[in-house]
Amino acid sequence: MSLARTVLVALVLGILTLVLMPVQMLATRFNWRLAAWLPYYWQRVARWLVGLRVVVTGAPATPPLLLTANHISWLDITVLGSVMPLSFVAKAEVAGWPVLGTLARLQRTIFIDRTKRLQTGEATEAIARRVGNGDIMVLFAEGTTGDGNRILPFRSALIGAAGAVAGKTITVQPVAVTYTRIGGIPVGRADRPGIAWYGEMPFVAHFSRLIGRGGIDAIVSFGDPIHFTPETDRKKVAETCYRSVREMDEVARASYAGKRERVFSQPAKDAKETEDTTPVDHAGQGGEEIVNRAS
Repeated sequence: MSLARTVLVALVLGILTLVLMPVQMLATRFNWRLAAWLPYYWQRVARWLVGLRVVVTGAPATPPLLLTANHISWLDITVLGSVMPLSFVAKAEVAGWPVLGTLARLQRTIFIDRTKRLQTGEATEAIARRVGNGDIMVLFAEGTTGDGNRILPFRSALIGAAGAVAGKTITVQPVAVTYTRIGGIPVGRADRPGIAWYGEMPFVAHFSRLIGRGGIDAIVSFGDPIHFTPETDRKKVAETCYRSVREMDEVARASYAGKRERVFSQPAKDAKETEDTTPVDHAGQGGEEIVNRAS
């Protein structure tokens, strides 16, 4: 049964991708607004097929907006991409992955090679340009995925792209993705590594196993927006976003587990330096609160 379901999901998404791909390529080439909305609708269909139920708490701020999120699995892309039209920042090797690389390009992902300083600078400029033009970009600020039981300190380098938007004050907003139930059963520490996609896990096997387990519940939590200018301390903002995402993740876990569960992670290297510094400038919420349940 799980194999048949996996094949059905893959087949429907494959056909949908082939149908929409030429349109998305044209929309991207000519910078049509449709280029932002087609991936959103694709992700909505994928969310329904996978049996993913998403509850959104808080509200996304008004663009120009850079979202900083934790990263657990390839499923994060569908969770976030089905909430609102947006694009992602990903490591360069993703562009060469079969299937996932193609889908990432259609989502208008910005690829970055962190090992090459010049390309990092070019990617930073691309992020700044896209954000300045009104595109909502998602940065998985940990820089990698883990076993789902801890959130790693956020890297500040690419958050600095927000300050490169010439003549504009933009908003940086923390976002937490938390998986709370699988097949109606609350997710615990032993279950999270089964959702997480990390290390050398083969995608097809992980996709098949996760889809075969039945409905998945997730919570997307939007934190307090932060005003960001060229003079803003990016390390302080990274630390603030990191702490906010940890806190929101704990609250989301507690809402299903019935108790407050600590997120096991190492403190940021500069935590002592930033802990008592002047608070960053928090922006007002830019949108209406969303409580979005879809199955």
